[in-house]
Amino acid sequence: METSESTHGFLLQILWDRIRAQQSLLRSPLFPVFFSLTVYLSCCLPYFCLDLLAPRVALVRQFKIQPQSKVTWTMVCCCLLQILHTHAFFIFPITVLHWYWKPVVLPAQAPDPCCVVRDILACLLLFDLQYFVWHLLHHKVSWLYQTFHKEHHRYTATFSLTAEHSGVWETLSLGVFSAVTPALSSCHPLTEMLFYTVNIFLSVEGHSGYDFPWSPHRLVPFGLYGGAPHHDLHHLKVKVNYAPYFTHWDRLFNTLHRAHR
Repeated sequence: METSESTHGFLLQILWDRIRAQQSLLRSPLFPVFFSLTVYLSCCLPYFCLDLLAPRVALVRQFKIQPQSKVTWTMVCCCLLQILHTHAFFIFPITVLHWYWKPVVLPAQAPDPCCVVRDILACLLLFDLQYFVWHLLHHKVSWLYQTFHKEHHRYTATFSLTAEHSGVWETLSLGVFSAVTPALSSCHPLTEMLFYTVNIFLSVEGHSGYDFPWSPHRLVPFGLYGGAPHHDLHHLKVKVNYAPYFTHWDRLFNTLHRAHR
């Protein structure tokens, strides 16, 4: 066990040393936007390829949660333009201010592997709570829904790029939750980057519109994780399944609805 942990720690140190070698990029005010968009589009790409294949390949189509739905180039372009516009005109200026007020600190030592796992899980649970409260409020208060959240519900059948297809207020709110969560946990910069990567991937997977045998919700036992079917049903029925990832808050507030396939 100790040998395994030391090996993982050694690999993390190698990874961190290679990342720290790019200090000019890491300390640039452009890096947060570059990192966010790169990870997001990279996570979307495999699902986008599947969306292109689905109308022609029955093997792909059988894993679609709503097999009758079709992703068009118009839908793709609409999502991409909105995402790029929000990042360029709103996210980037805020990251510049953050960069100015809080200089980037890059410690030489990589985090302990057990701490990385613990902190990422803690961040996911805290983000899940923050977004559940925000999401529930923006559905229960009609003005908030009509003004800020309705744009995200343009598509009742989700696809990967709809993960960040939302208005400025919603995008900024989730961005704040993502940034504040690891800060509250005093995470190592590498843990922060890994949390952002995992968080973006889970968001994209939750909006992918696909239910595979290896999907995260099938790997987590006891129905504790909702995944793509959970969130797809929210877009379809609107008033259920408010939590982005886990199911405990929806169970507690009696808003959990299971998909039947």
